[in-house]
Amino acid sequence: MTRVKHLHAGKVRDLYEDRGDILLVASDRVSVYDVPLPTPVPDKGALLTQLSVWWFERFRDVVPNHLISATDVPAEFAGRAVRCRPLDMIKVECVARGYLTGSGLAEYQRSSSVCGVPLPPGLVEGSKLPEPIFTPTTKADSGHDLPITFDDVVAQEGRETAERLRELTLRIYREGAEYAAERGIIVADTKLEFGWDSEGTLTLGDEVLTSDSSRFWPADSWEPGRPQYSFDKQYVRDWATSTGWDKTPPGPAVPPEVVEATRRRYIDVYERLTGRTWQS
Repeated sequence: MTRVKHLHAGKVRDLYEDRGDILLVASDRVSVYDVPLPTPVPDKGALLTQLSVWWFERFRDVVPNHLISATDVPAEFAGRAVRCRPLDMIKVECVARGYLTGSGLAEYQRSSSVCGVPLPPGLVEGSKLPEPIFTPTTKADSGHDLPITFDDVVAQEGRETAERLRELTLRIYREGAEYAAERGIIVADTKLEFGWDSEGTLTLGDEVLTSDSSRFWPADSWEPGRPQYSFDKQYVRDWATSTGWDKTPPGPAVPPEVVEATRRRYIDVYERLTGRTWQS
């Protein structure tokens, strides 16, 4: 095995240091409600990695990203790792929402707003919002990420950085959602992460518009007022909830049929978005 230095084990990713670069290695672990489940989904790490690499290339003229190479990685990590520039990550999960679902729906039902952004009355599960909104959360190393307001981001990072984070998040979401719509996919929401490179440049990191960081729905079956068919880990979330699990560690073991259905969803959205056939 290649001699690299292990830096951090995340919920689904592991970080290593190699020759001064960062190796970001995606595992086949699945995390729901911020709790890693004990059962892996085969090919998941590689699917997420390859889809992110594809999006990084697409957005390279919008914002710098941390990617150095998707091929210059140790052999044991091939296909599911990227070599990256080290970043000083900003402690904010930058979320864009174009549709109302998940924690955003729950917050709207309580307060008619999401992360301090007021929304019109009468919206239901799966409603399209009048325009995409920026709904950041805290970035927790363990436990649950918590919703915060734009003003909270200003207080933490300064107004100029907060406005830039909001602008980039919404632009990437809009452009990604427009592209996906042409391929029959609704991007309901997505999460992005940014950091500062060694020269102080705001840089896109982590992953981009994947089935772990986004909710993808087939446009031809979208119907507000009910849960939507999903090409992402929402399927696992729904299954885990149906078991009566209380969303605290440890998570439940996932049965083989749920694992395979989840893998199939990840492959479907990868192939629809990239136009490539997945080779496992």
